[in-house]
Amino acid sequence: MAVMRGGQSVETVPDKELLSRHANGDPYAFSELVQRHRDRMWAVALRTLGDHEEAADALQDAFLSAYRAAGRFRGDAAVTTWLHRIVVNACLDRIRRRTIRPVVPMGDDATLDSVAPKNPDPTSAHELSLDVSEALQRIPFEQRAALVLVDMMGYAVDEAARVLEVPPGTIKSRCARGRARLAPLLGHLRNQGRGSGVESAEEGGGTSA
Repeated sequence: MAVMRGGQSVETVPDKELLSRHANGDPYAFSELVQRHRDRMWAVALRTLGDHEEAADALQDAFLSAYRAAGRFRGDAAVTTWLHRIVVNACLDRIRRRTIRPVVPMGDDATLDSVAPKNPDPTSAHELSLDVSEALQRIPFEQRAALVLVDMMGYAVDEAARVLEVPPGTIKSRCARGRARLAPLLGHLRNQGRGSGVESAEEGGGTSA
């Protein structure tokens, strides 16, 4: 068990204090933040990108960005909100790169292992079906990101708005449009009585913002 300065166990330190201590040179603080939030950040990256290798790359990029930017954290949002915002931005960056050049595998298994969860998939008990994952890749990124946060990760609309740095009304609108786009793609799942993990357009609040 790592012990920080003053004899306090690292596991009992709040997120914001951990980030502050990391910025001030504590060698254990950032590792503890990674351990606390890695699985949920991995789930966001995987569901947003739909590819394990791409998600691992995005997560590595996100943790590196967070490591370097800790000193600029203003404290006006929860650390988890700040981290998820960085993950979403890292995913968007990788999607933009796809349009410029083919994805080149990182080829560093040790680095992949360091950022990916120790279990093959921490969300395996509630894994999205392949049909849903494929359908998500067919809707615009902004709508996909909103649906992942609200319908899959369980974020409140206001919290998702803080993560994506847009007004709550924009989140509602993106979710509604995303559900409407997914409905015809996933109609067969409903007919088979299979849950999709994403609210349907009929059940998810219609198409109004």
